[in-house]
Amino acid sequence: MNLSGDITVRAPRQAVFEAVRDARFFASCIDGVRDLAEQDATHYRARFETKLAYMTFRFDVAVEVTRAEPPALIEARLEGTPLGVVGRLAATSTTTLTEAGDDTTIHYALSVALTGKLGSLGRPVLAAKAKDMERQFTERLRAAFTPGAARAIA
Repeated sequence: MNLSGDITVRAPRQAVFEAVRDARFFASCIDGVRDLAEQDATHYRARFETKLAYMTFRFDVAVEVTRAEPPALIEARLEGTPLGVVGRLAATSTTTLTEAGDDTTIHYALSVALTGKLGSLGRPVLAAKAKDMERQFTERLRAAFTPGAARAIA
């Protein structure tokens, strides 16, 4: 499954890049991420919990930042093992940041592969969940750059 989109943030590109590249801040923008642990500057582990349709899924997740070119590009690979369910989640993402006047446009593209029970839920359910997660992420990211707001760290 491929997902992509654009998010516009009213902030300088360098500041947005630094926020998105900050694993703790990034995780704070995604509901359900817990126990984030930095293994080194490019490898992270976390627990992720989400509800899809009528089921709750919990994952052990490993993230590797495979490429970072400040302030314009971040590429990452994610692998997740659901707890209590047979299956696997694998994803790659490419995030590019461009200046648009006083704003920064974040373009993201994800390629996601799901196996097992999670994969059997079907594309419409997963696409709807991804859209909901994008909306929430966007709200939290934009709120962090609202004048006078302190950036939240999970």
